[in-house]
Amino acid sequence: MSDLNNLTDFLHPVEVDQLSFDEGYKNSQVGKIVDVYNESLPELDAADVVLVGCDEERGQNIAAIESGSANAIRKEFYKLYYWHSETRLADIGNVRKGASLADTYAALKTVVGELISLGKTVIILGGSHDLTLAQYQTYSSHKRIVEAACVDALIDLDLDSINRADNFLMEMLTGEPNYIRHYNHIGFQSYYVQPNMLETMDKLRFDCFRLGHVKDNIDEMEPVIRNVQLFSFDISAIAPAYAPANRTSPNGLTGEEACSLMRFAGMSPNVNTIGVYGYSPDKDVHQLTAKQISQMLWYALDGRNRGKREAALDQKEAFNEFHIAFAEVETTFLQSKKTGRWWIQLPDKKYIACSHKDYLLASSNEIPERWLRAQERS
Repeated sequence: MSDLNNLTDFLHPVEVDQLSFDEGYKNSQVGKIVDVYNESLPELDAADVVLVGCDEERGQNIAAIESGSANAIRKEFYKLYYWHSETRLADIGNVRKGASLADTYAALKTVVGELISLGKTVIILGGSHDLTLAQYQTYSSHKRIVEAACVDALIDLDLDSINRADNFLMEMLTGEPNYIRHYNHIGFQSYYVQPNMLETMDKLRFDCFRLGHVKDNIDEMEPVIRNVQLFSFDISAIAPAYAPANRTSPNGLTGEEACSLMRFAGMSPNVNTIGVYGYSPDKDVHQLTAKQISQMLWYALDGRNRGKREAALDQKEAFNEFHIAFAEVETTFLQSKKTGRWWIQLPDKKYIACSHKDYLLASSNEIPERWLRAQERS
């Protein structure tokens, strides 16, 4: 696309010799079908999902050098078999590291912003988790109000740290002007989080889901993620048994649970940027973390394929409709006949994603917490 040629100023092409292209890929493997920026930028008209790497790690270590994390993930991802022929995939290489951390943010923001303006879903293979801030700036620079979700063992609001990766959420959630309508934190580990911090998040009407709650109710995270545009995943949330490069905690999500959350992000009609952060190849063992992340990418694409089957909410014939009154409030639930997913109507007549559990609570004349929280924020 000629109007995207200026993006090459911000990008390194994929170094194919590092990804075993010379060895060849089998038919149906990702490496065989992905449209890669090698000598020239791929034609992106037909692309649904675009991969972009960003190895910037100065946010977690001032002296950090480029780790090669994006290529390490690609090497494993390209070996996987691609079952999602309805979803076209492109890879435009890696964002060039700027003279300063802010310069890299600006470059990543520019590249991702251009792609989502064209209706693409962008997956960022990142360095440190503070690149989520650049991901957010993609929206804020265009004054787009968004909902966001981060999967992370920690809540990155540590103002005592000099590392941007430890406190970037402060700017993202409280900076002015602010374009965060709602924020969800998924999978935090309580023993690493100050209780006062959770109280502050609750006062801001943000929702935080403890690791144990997520593991016990993984399907309840689907409507949480369905409502957001920005989805960010720090591998610190995954137990090192599944992601050995994670040195944050011995506990965390299983590999399968991490894949489920990524599938939910892919299924969402709203999510258009997905960032996977915190991977350092030098800390990995037998490339198992790169393999884990590559499978998470596969499930994001699987989710997108499944999400394409969903009808628009105004196509009444595609939904079962349930009219219910709870606590003297009349509302309507919709259930998709194609996917089984649920929505609940708010008093302003807008629908938000919900779960079957919310429907059962309302049927028992109880107020679903999801509905109540949404009302508090309105």
